Amino acid sequence: MTNTPRILVTGGAGFIGSHLVRQLVERGETVRVLDRPEAKIDHLPLSQIEFVAADIRDRLAVRQAVQGCRQVYHLAANPQLWTRRRGDFHAVNYLGTVHVLEEAVSAGATRILHTSTESILTRANQKAPIAEDQPITIDDIIGPYCRSKFRAEQHAFRLARQGAPIVIVNPTLPVGPGDWGRSPPTCMMLDFCKGKRSAYLDADLNMIDVRDVAAGMILAMEHGEPGRRYLLGAENWSIRSVFDHLAKLTGLPEPRWRVPYPVALAAAYASEFIAYLVTHQIPAATITGVKLTRRQMHFDASRSLAALGLKPRPIAESIGEAVAWFRAQGWVDGDRPLVCH
Repeated sequence: MTNTPRILVTGGAGFIGSHLVRQLVERGETVRVLDRPEAKIDHLPLSQIEFVAADIRDRLAVRQAVQGCRQVYHLAANPQLWTRRRGDFHAVNYLGTVHVLEEAVSAGATRILHTSTESILTRANQKAPIAEDQPITIDDIIGPYCRSKFRAEQHAFRLARQGAPIVIVNPTLPVGPGDWGRSPPTCMMLDFCKGKRSAYLDADLNMIDVRDVAAGMILAMEHGEPGRRYLLGAENWSIRSVFDHLAKLTGLPEPRWRVPYPVALAAAYASEFIAYLVTHQIPAATITGVKLTRRQMHFDASRSLAALGLKPRPIAESIGEAVAWFRAQGWVDGDRPLVCH
């Protein structure tokens, strides 16, 4: 064990977290990762990091993990839009955040980064693109996942107002290779590549390469202003345009029909009902996810990107690399050639 001040990354085995850990290790940092005991970790550079198997709901375990860390990146959360145990979002995303941030402050960390989400920045009937200074209240928030993340972000802001060195980042949807946990945008693209998506919802989203999210986090940790929110986003695409691009890459047919919103919402209610009672698996359509498609999801991260000096790569390239990675893992048919443009 070394006495060199460490950097702690909670959720470091996740999609964004694993890329962040690798970038920090490549910079020569001494990194400690805290993630769930059941988390897949063999994709991490285990010989170059210290791994702590613990749950952020365990405050004592968090207290021990932050000791000796000069910086704390808090990413750990339940990123899905549905959970069978209804209290999980509050316990993990909110109370877990309280544990990490408060214990990091108590341990004397000189810089702390809290990872929020873009989905809490949406409001009903908004027309203008969403920036990092979007005013929001709890009444604007859709669903238990988003509410838990909103409350966590509000706690981070409260601590920052009290003098804690906390910076907040709100990534939009991360895409690219390495998503072992299959986050919602990865599941959407993977289902298309498996031929399971012949229909689409009329909705927009903002995407950013997962590696650019990790780079943006490092820049925010180094140069960000405590108590400020930085929006990490890149390009606005429609769901239809994502599927059209995937069709060109894979040679699969483009989606044939648009699902009306009432039909999609009814299907989401039915899917969640079946998931609760029968499958106990995350449903293909969630109520929160469908309701979010009715919101303005165009984001303008230009001010945050300029402040941090981050220049994200083209999303078309990121999607192509994600598809190639799906094939490398054997998740989709590797016989069909990948078309590169």
